[in-house]
Amino acid sequence: MGHLRVYTISDVMARFKRLRGYKVIHPMGWDAFGLPAENAAIERGINPSEWTEQNIGKMKSQMSNFLADFDWDREVNTSSPDYYKFTQKIFLMMYERGLVYQKEAEINWDPVDMTVLANEQVDAQGKSWRSGAIVEKKLLKQWFIGITKYAKQLNQDLDQLDWPERVKLMQKNWIGESHGAEIVFPIDNTTADSSNITVFTSRPDTLFSVQFLALSMNHPIVTELAKSDPQLVKFINSTYDIDSKAGYKLNLSATIPMNASNEQSQHFNIPIYVAPYVIDYGHGAVMGCPGHDTRDFEFWKLHQPGKPVVQVVANDTNTPMPYTEKTGSLQDSSSLPSGLPDIGEYKGMTTTQAQTTIVDNLTRLSLGKSTINYRIRDWLISRQRYWGAPIPIIHCESCGPVAVPDEQLPVVLPVTTTTSFKQGNPLANVDSFVNCKCPKCNGPAKRETDTMDTFMDSSWYYFRYLDSKNTEAIASPEAVKDMPVNLYIGGIEHAILHLLYSRFISKFLNDAGVWHGEPYHSEPFTKLITQGMVHGKTYSDPDNGRFLKPHEVDMSTNVIHETGKTAAISFEKMSKSKYNGADPGECIAKYGADATRAHMLFSAPISDVLTWNEDSISGIDRWLRRVISMSEKMAEYPQSKPVEPGSFNHDEVLFYNEIVKYVSHIEKSIEVDFQFNTIVSDMMKMTNLINDVVKNKLRSELIVDSFKKLLVCMSSATPATAEECWEVLGNTESIFHEAYPECSPIELNNQQYNIFINGKMQGVIVSTKDLIEKTEKDIINEISKTIKVEGEVKKIIKKSKMISIVC
Repeated sequence: MGHLRVYTISDVMARFKRLRGYKVIHPMGWDAFGLPAENAAIERGINPSEWTEQNIGKMKSQMSNFLADFDWDREVNTSSPDYYKFTQKIFLMMYERGLVYQKEAEINWDPVDMTVLANEQVDAQGKSWRSGAIVEKKLLKQWFIGITKYAKQLNQDLDQLDWPERVKLMQKNWIGESHGAEIVFPIDNTTADSSNITVFTSRPDTLFSVQFLALSMNHPIVTELAKSDPQLVKFINSTYDIDSKAGYKLNLSATIPMNASNEQSQHFNIPIYVAPYVIDYGHGAVMGCPGHDTRDFEFWKLHQPGKPVVQVVANDTNTPMPYTEKTGSLQDSSSLPSGLPDIGEYKGMTTTQAQTTIVDNLTRLSLGKSTINYRIRDWLISRQRYWGAPIPIIHCESCGPVAVPDEQLPVVLPVTTTTSFKQGNPLANVDSFVNCKCPKCNGPAKRETDTMDTFMDSSWYYFRYLDSKNTEAIASPEAVKDMPVNLYIGGIEHAILHLLYSRFISKFLNDAGVWHGEPYHSEPFTKLITQGMVHGKTYSDPDNGRFLKPHEVDMSTNVIHETGKTAAISFEKMSKSKYNGADPGECIAKYGADATRAHMLFSAPISDVLTWNEDSISGIDRWLRRVISMSEKMAEYPQSKPVEPGSFNHDEVLFYNEIVKYVSHIEKSIEVDFQFNTIVSDMMKMTNLINDVVKNKLRSELIVDSFKKLLVCMSSATPATAEECWEVLGNTESIFHEAYPECSPIELNNQQYNIFINGKMQGVIVSTKDLIEKTEKDIINEISKTIKVEGEVKKIIKKSKMISIVC
């Protein structure tokens, strides 16, 4: 149902834009590589390509059933060699420009799916985004893409996008731009090759309160020392939560690089720990300030119990420890009981002033500098699975890693059985694939056996849609002129992964000359709409909360067959485990595509959760049947050209203006407000309005013309009903060749007047707006056409919409 919702919304928008005269590209493709297809194929003992083709066939059938009007001539399939040839080409373009590299790294290993996960694919609980397994850490040689080189652009250009603020904030937080300083802490122990430790901090004003340094488990110094320290190895191999306060004290010490006199310090009294809470971000090292950071405070209390905490920043009040606010001033022990006896010129400086001065002095001593840091890490794309685009690299003992030449692309996946898929890296077991010739020296070589993260495939497809049959290039220079995408519709779950990678690849392809994206800041998607999830009706046992299958409940009474108790009913995210899924095919077979589409649109605003309740679709069904019935009545009227608005009488003008109001509101709801739920209610009101005036004595030409306007409005949301009714009216060309109605309200020359005679309301007349400006004789003559005025008129009181006569 989630797919039905997003594709119905996009279909309505595409059809509407065509009615408005736009050239519309409304393509469809299949993000077909990846673990779901591979795992499903393993379960069935077939090749993933076979499983993929079966599912594509089913999906296309479903899309046809709900009348989606896609540009099938632009169809792409990411698992087709014709497509991933250019995924591989993009990889090589990045490789040539130094954005791709291979290194041994600690990776996130999914023990269930047996593959590497990017950081973005591990949730806050340390679980895999797909399998839900607890992610393990392993050291493997992996391929990375240097997305961090684009971090500044990716962060800044978010401000140019017409996207929901929530999504932009999620990306900003993921990119994690921090302004601060790099500070170099000298160390005094010769057991480490390095003579210093560099940290990044956004609070250089707290430098004089540093009481320890903490290193990540993978810091180079830690790795080096672990070679001769079995206890350190044991600590590193232990499993710790990211919030753990565990620490291993190294046989090293550091010094604060600069004293309060702005001279290089030589007091090596700062202990150094290895701590699980320090992540491999930036330099993989943090300076511990127990007086100004809650986590540092808790760590210090555990590892240095009883030792005093140093504080250098405070506000005007007696602040409890630790003081974590970023405002205040630097003070010594004369003001702070836990302060230092002397902080030199920094005493009394605001935190902002101190940050600047401290960094300037560190820079002078070559022990620090001002910098900007980013939380985002380079994109790990290696996957030890079969069903993905092969990485186009050949490993030669003489030449090293060699890029596959363009003329040898694509590197095609070998057809193999699924029996070897669970035996490590599947491609490594296919000798005919692995063994090859080096493109440089023609000597024996081996192919790279990792495949690419599937987000590599799905993050550039919008270019391929523009020129999907091109065998020589991603897209021709002429085709890419249609970039960027005007409207992207997708769930909030794409906010960080797909949308961030797509923005990166779009910017890279601009730099590589594939398209001219500068006028759009090289952004691929101008407008973003995030539709809400679809929740299904969920039955559960009130005693134990167990989810109930549909056959366990009497749907008419909600009574559980086995116990006779009434089931608890809620609406929750559709899932197999809750037995609350709904089959779009069944709903379409029962009610028709139009009723299903309209119900989907009508049930909730686009960004809200939609509670799918099939019971309420009957109202939509009745409305569509009424429209069909009205079309048969309308067919009995003469199908002449519509009457000119200038000849309308007062009642006709009122009716016409109501029609114009709904036509305009539907247009605004689709094109500006994206309030698709209101367009269905407006079309229902429009239907009732037309149905009511059939009984009145309005000209049939006006009624038929208004009904035609209704059908054109309906054609985006309920295309089958609109087309059928259009044909009933005798039209030979499809309604989809029509233009959206362009009409403006008619300013009324007449208005209503309430008529009072001797203080009593006698009725209402309709006359010109200037009636009250006419002579009393003319006014009485005009009123007398409708209302009898008896006796001599003594006085007339005139107001804007009221005339009172005294006789």
